[in-house]
Amino acid sequence: MLEIVESYVRQKVLDPVTKALTFDDLTLIPMYSEKGPKEVETQTILTRENDEKSSVILNIPIASAAMDTVTEENLAIALALEGGIGILHKNLSVKEQASQVAAVKRWMSAMISDPICAKSDWTVGKAKGTMERRKISGLPVVNDQRILVGIVTRRDIVSCSDSDQLVSSVMTKEVIYASKGIDVKEAQEIMLEHRIEKLPVIEPLGSELKLAGMFTAVDIQKRAENPKAALDEEKRLLVGAAVGDRWLEQKERVKALVKAGVDVIAVDTAHGDTANMKDMLSNLNQRYPHLPIIAGNVTTSEATLHLIEWGADAVKVGQGPSAICTTRVIAGIGIPQMTAIMECVGVSGDTPIIADGGITHSGEITKAIGAGANAVMLGTLLAGTNEAPGELIFHQGKRFKIYRGMGSIGAMKEGSSDRYRQEGESDEKKMVAEGVEGRVSYRGPLADHVYQLIGGLRAGMGYCGCKDVNELKEKAYFRIISGAALRESHPHDIEITEQAPNYPG
Repeated sequence: MLEIVESYVRQKVLDPVTKALTFDDLTLIPMYSEKGPKEVETQTILTRENDEKSSVILNIPIASAAMDTVTEENLAIALALEGGIGILHKNLSVKEQASQVAAVKRWMSAMISDPICAKSDWTVGKAKGTMERRKISGLPVVNDQRILVGIVTRRDIVSCSDSDQLVSSVMTKEVIYASKGIDVKEAQEIMLEHRIEKLPVIEPLGSELKLAGMFTAVDIQKRAENPKAALDEEKRLLVGAAVGDRWLEQKERVKALVKAGVDVIAVDTAHGDTANMKDMLSNLNQRYPHLPIIAGNVTTSEATLHLIEWGADAVKVGQGPSAICTTRVIAGIGIPQMTAIMECVGVSGDTPIIADGGITHSGEITKAIGAGANAVMLGTLLAGTNEAPGELIFHQGKRFKIYRGMGSIGAMKEGSSDRYRQEGESDEKKMVAEGVEGRVSYRGPLADHVYQLIGGLRAGMGYCGCKDVNELKEKAYFRIISGAALRESHPHDIEITEQAPNYPG
């Protein structure tokens, strides 16, 4: 009888001797090092390269979670400036999500290839409203064929008291411009010589001058001030956006995002190993062969192989490890995160793995990459920053921001129910939540917080004797630790009187 029972258990429990492990179960082993923290390189590849697609390359291995309390345009801009990438959530309307992609892409560039323009028959009031809404200080003026006829700036408008007056009566008609093909340095010299802040770029169209782009002094200054920024080939900030896994429902969203200039699409669902995902990836690759695609979430080697076979350019790993996720206790599924990362990396080949969820301290970023991930996706650690959506709240004298899982009732009511295969359900009593809503401590500006996170990663790389992310993936080794060892790892036998900025407790 005992043999029958043991045989059945072996059939039902995969590898019954080896436990599945998470971050707190493991510690990295220090190794001989010739590099200090300031000497290591943190650049990483987010998505693979193939015959039709270029890799998305980050200067730090951090992507933000596509959650409605984490990533909208302000955080996406701030994270890209630090070298990472923001993935805009899909609880936005199609129009608003595409608009936010466009806003990130316009925030900084070498040359604006598609500048916002005015027409000469616009009123001054309309031009002023456009500048205020778009947060810009001037507009090239063109006709219907985009022939450059002038330029109007905030200075021109301020001096005009009649908002109904036409732009043609206040614009500068003798425009200083440059020819297409000019580089940034030459453009800057022209702008300095003529003391102008905007330099239209033209290409001949017969005897006319067709607008081909525009340099701005603000963009040139932004580039100089943000040398770490993650940029595309046109020197614009990188940005990604999430979509669902049902092609017919998502095709208009994808079309709008691509038109807005999105750098990578994340097909985002709680269970990525499905027929819907297979169909979605097939359609995306057929219709947008140059568009990098992240697919997930999964936690097994079999599912990883499926996503790669179906055309994913990166695989997002994590089911249930996040602070606000209840999937494992509600649905009873999931694999502890470090084991999941290792199993998926073990079969992924040159397709990057993104570790999504469960990271609470900077050392866990080092562990995730040491386990083989190319990058991590952060929610909890970014939700409390200035740039995350939502208002600052005060509770018992402390500052917080609201943070909720996309499987929470509130988020599903706002549009994320399809992520958990509950689309079309409007009665919240019939929704089966796989997440909760709560609050996280306020963390201040994202730049300061990310500096500490990457500082921890750099320190870990130095301890492991690794000069870059690829070497950390190859050389890192772990030991399993006990509960007592974990307690020893944290501050103990002391009452903390001065909180460290990178250890909230």
